[in-house]
Amino acid sequence: MYFPEYRARRLRRNENIRRMVRETHLRVEDLIYPLFSAFGKGVRKEIPSMPGIYQQSIEHIVQECREVRAEGIPAVILFGLPETKDPMGQDAYSETGIIQETIRAIKKELPDLTVITDVCLCEYTDHGHCGVIRDGDVDNDETLRLLAAEALSHARAGADIVAPSDMMDGRVAAIREILDANGFSHIPVMSYAVKYASAYYGPFRDAADSTPQFGDRRSYQMDPANRREAFREAALDVQECADFLMVKPALAYLDILRDLKERYDLPLVAYNVSGEYSMIKAASQAGWIDHDRVMMETLVGMKRAGADLIITYHAREAARLLRG
Repeated sequence: MYFPEYRARRLRRNENIRRMVRETHLRVEDLIYPLFSAFGKGVRKEIPSMPGIYQQSIEHIVQECREVRAEGIPAVILFGLPETKDPMGQDAYSETGIIQETIRAIKKELPDLTVITDVCLCEYTDHGHCGVIRDGDVDNDETLRLLAAEALSHARAGADIVAPSDMMDGRVAAIREILDANGFSHIPVMSYAVKYASAYYGPFRDAADSTPQFGDRRSYQMDPANRREAFREAALDVQECADFLMVKPALAYLDILRDLKERYDLPLVAYNVSGEYSMIKAASQAGWIDHDRVMMETLVGMKRAGADLIITYHAREAARLLRG
């Protein structure tokens, strides 16, 4: 095909034709909305680095879930802010922990809303790391026991999907084993299969009060420079019977999304993380970009790269635009 007989602009001539030939489609059903559940009553505190996102007590979480469901968003993912923290993160796997109580409250009011739970210890430990500390680092195998207990407690409370984000070796298998042994073989595991040690997480650590009190997480989260390592991480989770694979963050790792899409046939999730969200908010507030267009272009880019689902703090804003 050569110009002038072939003219690519013919298929861009007006909005109807552009819609007819559009290759990538973002749907409300593709979106998952994160929520931060805080201990107490009457809590609704906006996160300074994440405009429009709140730490909320359970009654406010339930109300926002009603609104989320009415907007057509099918799922939320929960993060917890407990009353107290300790070296072992006991609230994470307590039957009466903040997330367990939040799940029950949501499911009582909105049984058809899909509730996904983040399975990790960083929000619950007083040191801010994702597991048990031994000799100045996270003890992988001891942490597996607690992560499995946490996932089981979430399932017992009514979670629909559990999502381990800790990046411990073997955690998918440990969680699958304990769920199956306790009558929860129907609960899927959405694995944070490829999670990088990223600077894009900064605002989230404000939101979840989970900044490490010493060191960093580079001994268990992936080096941002590595591509082939992502294949090994994903392959291990596939072998351990993960039901979803996730790439986190998304925006700087679209190549990894595409790589995994071409290698595996499991549903693929992109996490549009806090720093990505906050950059759009800050630039739009400064008048430098068109907020809605940049937001939608970013989300469509993640879909185009291969994501089936997107966890995003933009979910409600995007849903309103998609519904018109």
